[in-house]
Amino acid sequence: MAHVELSLTETGPAREIAALHRWVHPVSAAAEASVLLDADGVVIAASAACAAFFAVEPADALGRRLVGEVLRLVDFSAASDELPEWESERIAPVLALTSGAPARGLLRAVGPAGTYMLDAVTTPLREDATVVGSLTFFATVSGQ
Repeated sequence: MAHVELSLTETGPAREIAALHRWVHPVSAAAEASVLLDADGVVIAASAACAAFFAVEPADALGRRLVGEVLRLVDFSAASDELPEWESERIAPVLALTSGAPARGLLRAVGPAGTYMLDAVTTPLREDATVVGSLTFFATVSGQ
């Protein structure tokens, strides 16, 4: 009699999503300002500490792109002009996604309580050799 075994393993997007989901609770519950992005730069989780410098509440950030929808980025000039899209794609949380390497940088964001300068430290998250997201911790350098 023939014996057949069937084995199911997660592949592709389902496996990538599983790799990110293990970070959702730790990021959401973190006392530090932190954000979890998927490979497309969409917010998967954000801590409550991000409320000061996000343009929306952290809970409302879920499912939105970090750049352009959640963070209102401005340049370092006295006029605080809006950061051009080409330059905002180079901030640490996004750069880690495209380069596959850890990234760190200063950025300036306008939140409900004023303008903040933030130190962003980011690591890419991988599933095997594929970058599936990024994890960023923010430290406020200055704020109003």
